[in-house]
Amino acid sequence: MKTPLPDRIRPQTLDDVVGQQHLIGEGKILRNVLENNEVPNMIFYGPSGVGKTTVANIIAQKTGKTLHRLNATTASVADIKNIVSTLDSFLAMDGVLLYLDEIQHFNKKQQQSLLEFMENGKITLIASTTENPYFYVYNAVLSRSVIFEFKPIEPEDIEKSLRRAVEELKKTDYSGFEVNVSDDAIAHIAYSSGGDVRKALNSLELAFLAIHPDSEGKISITAKIAAEATQKKVMRYDRDGDSHYDILSAFQKSIRGSDPNGAVHYLARLISVGDLQSICRRLLVIAAEDIGLAYPQAIVTVKACVDSALQIGLPEAQIPLSEAVILLATAPKSNSAAKAIFSAMEDIEKIDTGDVPEHLKDSHYGGAEKLGHGTEYKYPHSYPGHYVEQQYLPDNIRDTKYYEYGDNKTEMAAKLYWDKIKK
Repeated sequence: MKTPLPDRIRPQTLDDVVGQQHLIGEGKILRNVLENNEVPNMIFYGPSGVGKTTVANIIAQKTGKTLHRLNATTASVADIKNIVSTLDSFLAMDGVLLYLDEIQHFNKKQQQSLLEFMENGKITLIASTTENPYFYVYNAVLSRSVIFEFKPIEPEDIEKSLRRAVEELKKTDYSGFEVNVSDDAIAHIAYSSGGDVRKALNSLELAFLAIHPDSEGKISITAKIAAEATQKKVMRYDRDGDSHYDILSAFQKSIRGSDPNGAVHYLARLISVGDLQSICRRLLVIAAEDIGLAYPQAIVTVKACVDSALQIGLPEAQIPLSEAVILLATAPKSNSAAKAIFSAMEDIEKIDTGDVPEHLKDSHYGGAEKLGHGTEYKYPHSYPGHYVEQQYLPDNIRDTKYYEYGDNKTEMAAKLYWDKIKK
C-alpha cells in the first residue's frame, strides 16, 4: 500500500514544521521544553491538520522513549493495559511516551486509568484533541498536563509544504515526467484548505491523480485543475497583491458605511478562499476602530464570534462570522477612540512631549518625598463625584486635547455626565 503524501513529507525536526511559531519558534516555550529534554504531560489542542501529530513524533524521537500510539475513537482500557504491561521491561527502560489522539472520546474511567502512571512518570502522555480540553478532558488529567493550543496554518506556510510535496512527487511517483505546478494552483489549494495542511496535501495528490501526461510526457497542474481537486471555484485572490487588499478594503468600508449587504458579500468572498485569519483580524480591528465607543460591547461579541469561528473551523465558521459582520454593519459608529490614539502617537513620534508631571510620579519608595514625587497628587476618590481638577499631561502639551466625544448616544451620555461633574 502506498504511503499517503502527508506521511511521506512529514517533518522530522521542529525547523521543518510549518506554522505554530508561537510554540516552536526560537526561544518559544515548547521548543525550550524539548531542548531541555524535560518533557511534561501535554495536551495539544487545535483543529485537524495543523501539526499536532507531527510535533508529537518529533518529541518522541528526541526523548528516546518508547512511543505508543492510540486513537481514542477505537482504543479501550485493554489497550492501555497492554502498554502498562511493557513498563519496567527491557522494551521501556526509559519509560513510555503515549500519544493519544482524540482524547475527548475517552470516558472518565478510561482517562483515569492513565493517572497512576502519569503520576510516577512511567507514562508521559501527549494527548491531542480538536475540542476544548476544559470541556472534554477529566480534571485530574488536566491538572497533570500542560495545554498547548495549535492554530490554523497560514496559507503562505501551507504553500511551503505544498512545494515540498511537489518536489517529493517529482522524485518518486513522477520521476520520468516533466512536472509543472503553477503558482496559482499552489495558492488556490493553500487558500482552500482552511488552515489544514493535510487537507491541502491530499488535494494536491488528487490533482496529480486527475491529470494525465501529454504526448511529450509533460504534466501541468493549473489553477483550473486545482479548483477541481478542491471543489472550490478559482478566484482572483493574491495574498501579497492588490486583489487581497482590495477585498479586505471593500469589506471594512462596507461595514464602516453601515451596509450589511456589501459587508456579507465581501465576507463570502473571503470565506470562499478560506482566508479565516484575515477575516478574524479585520473584524476585531473594525470593532475597535469604526464602532468603538458608540457601542463598546461590540468588540466583546465580535471576539466571541471570532473565537467560535476559529474553534469550529470552516465551513461552519461562516455562521458566527456572518453574525459578527451584520452586528458591526448595523451598529452605531464612532472613530473617536481611534482618532485619539492616532493623534497621541503622532505627538510621541514628532515632538518633545516632556516629562511626567512631578505629582503623578511614583511615590511608593523611600526617598520619593524628598524628590517631590507624588507629593502634590490629589486622590480623585476623596472628592465629590470622584473628580478633582489637576494637570495630567506633561507641561509641553498640557493643553492638548486628543479625545473628542463622538456624536452618538453612548458618548453623548458620558459627555453630559462629565460636563455636570466638571463644571
